[in-house]
Amino acid sequence: AGKDTMNIGGSLAGVEQMQIDGSVQFDGVGGLSDHISSLKEMVIFPLLYPEIFERLKIEPPRGCLFYGPPGTGKTLLARALANECSQNDMKVTFFMRKGAECLSKWIGESERQLRLLFEQAYQMRPSIIFFDEIDALAPVRSDKQDQIHSSVVGTLLALMDGLASRGEVVVIGATNRLDSIDPALRRPGRFEREFRFSLPNKEARKEIFKIHTRDWNPKPSDNLLEELAEECAGYCGADIKALCAETGLCALRHRYPQLYESRERLQINMDSIKIKANDFSMAMQKTVPASRRVVPSPGRALPAISKPLLENTLDRILQTLQRVFPHAELALKKDHQQGITSTSTCLKICQCKRLCSVQSTYTNSICKTKCLQKNFNVYFHIHHSFLDLFSSYCSRNPRDQPTSYRPRFLLIEEPGSGQASDLAAAAIHSLEKFPVYTLDLPTLFASISPDERCVQLMREAQRSAPSIIYVPQIPSWWETAGPTLRSVFTTLLQSIPRFTPVLLLATSNVQLRDLPEEIKELFNNEYEEIFRIPRPTCAERRLFFEDLVMKQAAQPPALKNNT
Repeated sequence: AGKDTMNIGGSLAGVEQMQIDGSVQFDGVGGLSDHISSLKEMVIFPLLYPEIFERLKIEPPRGCLFYGPPGTGKTLLARALANECSQNDMKVTFFMRKGAECLSKWIGESERQLRLLFEQAYQMRPSIIFFDEIDALAPVRSDKQDQIHSSVVGTLLALMDGLASRGEVVVIGATNRLDSIDPALRRPGRFEREFRFSLPNKEARKEIFKIHTRDWNPKPSDNLLEELAEECAGYCGADIKALCAETGLCALRHRYPQLYESRERLQINMDSIKIKANDFSMAMQKTVPASRRVVPSPGRALPAISKPLLENTLDRILQTLQRVFPHAELALKKDHQQGITSTSTCLKICQCKRLCSVQSTYTNSICKTKCLQKNFNVYFHIHHSFLDLFSSYCSRNPRDQPTSYRPRFLLIEEPGSGQASDLAAAAIHSLEKFPVYTLDLPTLFASISPDERCVQLMREAQRSAPSIIYVPQIPSWWETAGPTLRSVFTTLLQSIPRFTPVLLLATSNVQLRDLPEEIKELFNNEYEEIFRIPRPTCAERRLFFEDLVMKQAAQPPALKNNT
């Protein structure tokens, strides 16, 4: 009661509620439907259905943390949440602060501003406080950190979960560097939920394209959007928005080039500006995705010229990879919807056999599989002690259950063939739903401490499982890395729980018999963890030259459009 009648007093510099763009709604956010549902549980449901939480005697979550690469929609989702909560009879006050805005050169002023912010939010409840770049406000406290930052972090901890309840005040934080935040903030009562904003997959990119082009006249065709979503692998939401804007400028430049030469305002016909597929192609040449400006993405589709040679091999790699890493089926089922029922059943039974072979408890279990070549009917007989495990395994979502036993996969190519790099990149491109952490030599040795960088990447991979750890050309990596780095890598790899879905994907241009013994121990040939890339067959080579010589070279050169 004292808070309601408290006179805040003093200066409220930077504590006013933020006027945000009211046009941003949940339908304007693409590819984040799971996060939207969780945010509705936290904020909207307690306002609309308070009797549910009163009856269940539970308190809804009052804090969440957004983390992920830049441009993936963290701030956009917070703004959309504020707009959704301020519709009809609901009115939610929204406060947005940058991490650096809360800091001051005067001693005690930063802590005072934080207290004023929470008091103002409590008086205007229900309210949302959004801290953007919260790692600048609440970094990890250590001996190297100055006393001012430690005091600010302590004040924020007390305000978020002190002796007094903060009531209907939801706190949301956003950061690009999750490891830089003080660990005391990441517990229930403060930031209960953590939402990872990864780069959008193909379906999410198509949805984002539809959002940014829904007001165009005419709208791009569905086939064009499908091709754009396929080509724009590694693009975040901000990149796609910038690409659509650049496409419109390319169409304007193509239709009215005289605008760039005249100083006067010219009369133009907006209906004559038509956006075509080549405008998107020109815009993609000028747009560099944010993720590729620092570190290039390891995943990319097979080049069109290499498809006749490597497409069949890639299909076999993906089929083998699904047996080794069953979570890959989740990423591939959208593209292979036809006939997935029989394939899925075979994969699950093969994985059960794999579980039987590695679990001593089930050594006496019987798992018999008969796959008929004609109709692909699968029959299985399982011992009674293993039946419950198998049924629960098949009925539950593999993403939520530990169904992969130490997944590892090694691609071995013949020396000088150069196929492993293209095939590994294409496999990662097919599994783009999972975050990929590349442990190549430039990534590790670009930092001051390669050991620390290796620890950071592998811990992040374990935290964001299911995920992929990619080590290209592991023989040269093993030879260049010192004994300390090799020991750190193997220790971290062994410390990952056996059923954690973290795939180790590696390539090698050295045959298996010539590899060091330490690398051989990482991969088991009996579990199909080693795939030897074959040479292209005669039919594949014929298809390659037929397409190159008989079709592409025989086409007449394209005529230039002098419009």
